[in-house]
Amino acid sequence: MSQPALRRPPRTAVLVPVAALTAAGAAVLAPAPASAACHPDPRALQMTFQPVDHTVTDAVYFRARLTLDDRDRRCGLGSSGWAMYFTSVRQPAAVLSGTPGDIGRKQLADQGITVARADKAQSGDFYVLKPTAAFTPVKPGERRQIDVNMELWSLLKTDAPAGWSISYDGGAPHWMPAKALLDPTDPKQTKAFSGDNRPVQDAARRYADNTETKVSLTLKQRILPQPLSATASGGTVSLGGGSDVRAPGNLRGEAGYLRSALGDVTPAKGAPITLRTDPTLDVDHDGKPDAEGYTLTSGASGVEIVGTDAPGVLHGIQTLRQIVPAKAYQDAAAGHAGGAVQVPRAAIADAPLFPYRGMAIDVARHFESGQTVQKFLDLMSFTKLNKLHLRLTDDEGWRIQIPGLPELTGFGARRAFDPDETNALHEGMGSVNDLGGGDGIEGKARNQTQANLGRPPAYQGFEPDVLNFVGKGSGYYSVAEFQTILRYAKARHIEVIPEFDFPAHARAAVQAMERRYKDSGDATYRMLDPGDTSHHVSVQGYTDNMANPCVSGTYRFLSKVVGEVKKIYAGAGAPLGRISLGGDEPPGAPDAWWSGSPACKNNPETAGKDGNALKNLFFGKWNDIARTAAPETSGWEDITDPTTSFRLKGFTPLPWQNVWGWGREDWAYRFANQGTPVILAHATNLYMDLAYNKDPDEPGYYWAEYVDEKSTFTYQPFDVYANATEDRWGNPLTPNPSWTRLTPEGRKNILGLEAQMFGENGMTPQLREYQAFPKLLGAAERAWNRDTPTSARMPAAWNVFTNTLGQVTFPLLSSYRPVGLPGAGVNYRIPLPGGKIDGGTLSANVRDPGLAIEYSTDGVRWTGYSGPVRVGASALTRTRVVDGRTSRISPVDVPGWKSGDSYGQGALVTYQGELFRALRPGSGQAPDVSPASWRLIQ
Repeated sequence: MSQPALRRPPRTAVLVPVAALTAAGAAVLAPAPASAACHPDPRALQMTFQPVDHTVTDAVYFRARLTLDDRDRRCGLGSSGWAMYFTSVRQPAAVLSGTPGDIGRKQLADQGITVARADKAQSGDFYVLKPTAAFTPVKPGERRQIDVNMELWSLLKTDAPAGWSISYDGGAPHWMPAKALLDPTDPKQTKAFSGDNRPVQDAARRYADNTETKVSLTLKQRILPQPLSATASGGTVSLGGGSDVRAPGNLRGEAGYLRSALGDVTPAKGAPITLRTDPTLDVDHDGKPDAEGYTLTSGASGVEIVGTDAPGVLHGIQTLRQIVPAKAYQDAAAGHAGGAVQVPRAAIADAPLFPYRGMAIDVARHFESGQTVQKFLDLMSFTKLNKLHLRLTDDEGWRIQIPGLPELTGFGARRAFDPDETNALHEGMGSVNDLGGGDGIEGKARNQTQANLGRPPAYQGFEPDVLNFVGKGSGYYSVAEFQTILRYAKARHIEVIPEFDFPAHARAAVQAMERRYKDSGDATYRMLDPGDTSHHVSVQGYTDNMANPCVSGTYRFLSKVVGEVKKIYAGAGAPLGRISLGGDEPPGAPDAWWSGSPACKNNPETAGKDGNALKNLFFGKWNDIARTAAPETSGWEDITDPTTSFRLKGFTPLPWQNVWGWGREDWAYRFANQGTPVILAHATNLYMDLAYNKDPDEPGYYWAEYVDEKSTFTYQPFDVYANATEDRWGNPLTPNPSWTRLTPEGRKNILGLEAQMFGENGMTPQLREYQAFPKLLGAAERAWNRDTPTSARMPAAWNVFTNTLGQVTFPLLSSYRPVGLPGAGVNYRIPLPGGKIDGGTLSANVRDPGLAIEYSTDGVRWTGYSGPVRVGASALTRTRVVDGRTSRISPVDVPGWKSGDSYGQGALVTYQGELFRALRPGSGQAPDVSPASWRLIQ
């Protein structure tokens, strides 16, 4: 589901040295006489966003700074004739009502600026900045600062406004580069309000937190998720793509998968492998068969995998893939596949904790290709997850072809510079058609390096390219493409659960059907009441995103969609066991949802019903429609409420909004204790799109909490309050004794858990992988492993898990090859080192033992760290993994630049959160405006 207003944040931007801009394609033009017709080259402009003061109010609004650099020496920016467009998760205060809005409008008026919503509908996160007659022109080469109040707070660069473009004299808008700055050492920039006591991550804090110790791992501990039992018997077995795989006809697919997976490592021959099923298989010896269970035995005669069922056999295959040495994968990825690989002789037995082990991917906010989804499906299978919840629709996009409704993809799957929304949805969340054309934005960067202001993005943290139109705002799956995804999932025994989010978060569909009506006069699927005067604003700023439950077109539309989806699944031969109804975040109070709708007042079925009654009526009908195609449904907790008697047949809620102190902490257990099946989706521990920690360069939101792999691994499905030790602002917390505890009977109604990856900040496949790994690995452990550690045992279990990551799993993922797809490797997050300097000696550590640390005293030469070493007053550190990639740089005691101080050549300083190296001795200007004296280190 999505992220509520006070729950989630915005985006941020800043400026780059001239050299970087030139590398990005921005010309620094020679001086020339200015004229009325002279406008700066848009690429020679740069807009930087920086939060500068959160103390001006306490959690109402903060003061930010827009810094405009005009590096075009010929032309300045006049007092009229231009408009700058951008999107922002944080609303400018000037568009708000009441006193904050009045103050914000006056603040801008005093600087000769106005800010307003840019689209005709006045709906969403799209804004325009224009000059007034009082605006003082920007001279060629000038840097101009504009103060602007923004709502709430902005603690990470992800919060920066994005997708900046400039239009001259009403012409087509052109891309203008953008950047974000945030100084982690300035409390005014990093402390959201007086109650925010969460410290910013830095080298010293990481050093103190990295208490993990290196251990020698047993065979059982080297497998993730850990099996019930695994015993090595000594010696090895030779295997390869040429091994004879023996399997009955009903396991033909599993046998082919295994051959392909081994063939990706080496074509060599090896010992035979036998696959078979035994429906009576009882791996935990409780006298009952274990669904999805398996045994794996490797010995002198080869390997045998026995599954209770076909999924169990595939799980055994994935375990076999994990015990292949990482070096074999690395050699294969480098094109040096050798002879047969050696796996240990062993006996392994395993079965899952939960039948539902899910991952949700939002492709509506930002689209992802079918191949990206398939790679995630293979990685899900690798970690024994079995449910892909695919969020196909939202306000910002509709992502699947529905035969007979071409407007859904022709209009609803497209974002463009189209303020009137004549042919597409307007720009949103910083993106239109990625870096491609046809979306109304001219002069965009030609590639990600240009969009990233001259440096190839590493996607080991925030990158400026996500502010510069990188991101698939447009795109959809054709019927054939979606069926390819379904077949790929079916081969891995993964069920794909499509989500169609209604009645809220439905803007793409609702407005697409409005276009259908306006273009053709066909009102069959119209979901709005044209006479409705109800007013509501969603978390994302939309005022027109709700389908009306009182008009018949809403139900005809849903019936059409479900009917076509049923055919699509049938055509792929894939099971459609469940449809997600969505149902999250209806905006505003229930009494305002459709209070002004004549259709609701005049329809005998709905007349006199309040908002909640209309909502229940809608979901009753929507559930019945969905169940004509799938036997079961699910949706967000917003649909039902454990305090009421309203329930839906065949429906399973996903409780998500358990933020400590918000009042829904115990909804999951209340549902379960009442006999309602539940899928756990708690935001505090399972939202992978939330930022790893409070570091300005960590991408993601933080409305619920900061979520890392420790959050997912230490999550306790049957005692979620074990993690309630502090609130989202870092303040100590004690679980409320009135929160409902899970009963033994209620425990039977926990079907499983689902890790969520919403798409607001998932602009590229690499960022999606960064968000998911290693967080998804902790979630997989808790979904599969039957031995959930108690709070007392958790520290030791966590220590083992970090060792598994550092010694085994990360090296495997570095060369991971998804079966049936090109390419190798996963862009997992590489942890930054911790470090401290005492008496000139550097000590460093890293969260995951087994990973290599490097250090540098000049940012140019890097040396492997093996123990405390003399470095002087400051140093830089980073983590390196086996594929050669490195983490972001972690400065240790590097001083901040000070005006007037003298610096020697090679000196390191930080300035506004960035790292610089002196190119020559002297003092000079600030590093960001003195490229001849300072070089930005990234």
